[in-house]
Amino acid sequence: MLTINPKEIEVPKLHHYLLGAVGPRPIAFASTIDANGIANLSPFSFFNVFSANPPIMIFSPARSGRTGATKNTLDNVKEIKEVVINVVNHDIVQQMSLSSSPYDSSIDEFVKSGLTPIPSEEIRPFRVKESPVQFECKVNEIVELGQNGGAGNLVICEVVKIHINEAVLDDKGMIDQHKIDLVSRMGGNWYCRADKNSMFEIQKPIMTIGIGVDQIPENIRNSTILSGNDLGLLGSIEEIPDGSSNDSSTHQEAKKLLAEGKVKEAWEVLLR
Repeated sequence: MLTINPKEIEVPKLHHYLLGAVGPRPIAFASTIDANGIANLSPFSFFNVFSANPPIMIFSPARSGRTGATKNTLDNVKEIKEVVINVVNHDIVQQMSLSSSPYDSSIDEFVKSGLTPIPSEEIRPFRVKESPVQFECKVNEIVELGQNGGAGNLVICEVVKIHINEAVLDDKGMIDQHKIDLVSRMGGNWYCRADKNSMFEIQKPIMTIGIGVDQIPENIRNSTILSGNDLGLLGSIEEIPDGSSNDSSTHQEAKKLLAEGKVKEAWEVLLR
């Protein structure tokens, strides 16, 4: 295993390891304006939602790794403490990427990217019409993490209004994770698309308490056929039925059932 002391390697290489390992990362497509009203639009993958009550999102425009200069977005939110965080789906990923070019602060990235600015209701920066979800935010605080190249700046935002394209909603009025077609950042030039080929569902063990892998009978727990994921599923039940089998053929059959999400049936096979 490669072991690294972050203080002993160059920042570009450290940046590569951090972003190559931490992902996929959601993208904050941040719309801001400066004191003169000039619009700016730029994507940031140092981003996530951190609280529902109050609704808080944080993104981080890092200093240039080469020059240490701050980004226009950071300069803008210091002047005008407002931002629209637009969600990025596959339909606008190329225009989003284009907007990340290092344009001068006098250049409007809405114009360069061909995206459509529309007025917000509570704040001054524009929303991106083509984005499926737009969050109007007030900036509560900016935390500077350093002055050197690569240093982040946490922009802590409180959502004051949300706009959702009804085309991405299901019949219950909730966001359909397939319809919204989100994209996210990975390492290097790589992105990830959340479509039916890459998404899967796992039921959260909130209403019940699973027995845990440690309580699975040893002959099943030490199976050379069942994987860690298989054991995790088996450990999610509340109580183990009596009996057990160490027949490899039953382990194979149980593994197939687990791949289909049939945990109860898999246990029945293992314990018959």
